[in-house]
Amino acid sequence: MTEPSEIPLFDPPPMAEQERMVEAILFASAGPLTLAELSSRLPHGCDAAEALARLRRHYDGRGVHLVRVGDAHAFRTAPDLGYLMQKETVETRKLSRAAIETLAIIAYHQPVTRAEIEEIRGVAVSRGTIDQLLELGWISFGRRRLTPGRPVTFVVTESFLDHFGLESARDLPGLKELRQAGLLDNRPLPGSFEKAEDGDEGQSEMFGE
Repeated sequence: MTEPSEIPLFDPPPMAEQERMVEAILFASAGPLTLAELSSRLPHGCDAAEALARLRRHYDGRGVHLVRVGDAHAFRTAPDLGYLMQKETVETRKLSRAAIETLAIIAYHQPVTRAEIEEIRGVAVSRGTIDQLLELGWISFGRRRLTPGRPVTFVVTESFLDHFGLESARDLPGLKELRQAGLLDNRPLPGSFEKAEDGDEGQSEMFGE
């Protein structure tokens, strides 16, 4: 039997109104929001998941899309209309060669330790390189390995995924996309990354698919 205190005082808003609420929250948010974060801002009894699904269908084919960024959701310009924003964008500072190599290794081999990064690159990784990527918010600390010394691992963040318009790390771009984004010059990356240039054949193997 339901306790009197558990009976809601008011019925939830109609689904159309819930959809409008989620739309307003996402539009005003500075970054992607998870389902839990959306639910916490909606009135009691609302179904944030259903509102999101309806909203995504509503924006399908429009100039703005509702997309997933990891476990979160955000509005983004339709990819085919990106050229219209070129005059509005700020030129992104290119990362150093060492930072690009380190970021690529982390992205395609995560979670990965500093020692593993150095083994793949063949040279030591400076603290400044790791610090730069951490400050950009593109990598973060992962779980420690259950090996002697409990070394910390590194993984890419939702900010990294958001920058490339990815839903998860399994959708990582190939070298062509990295170069088109202005974050990589035309010199080859070390090791297996150059093998993924045509069709990204190497990605599925890296993720164990």
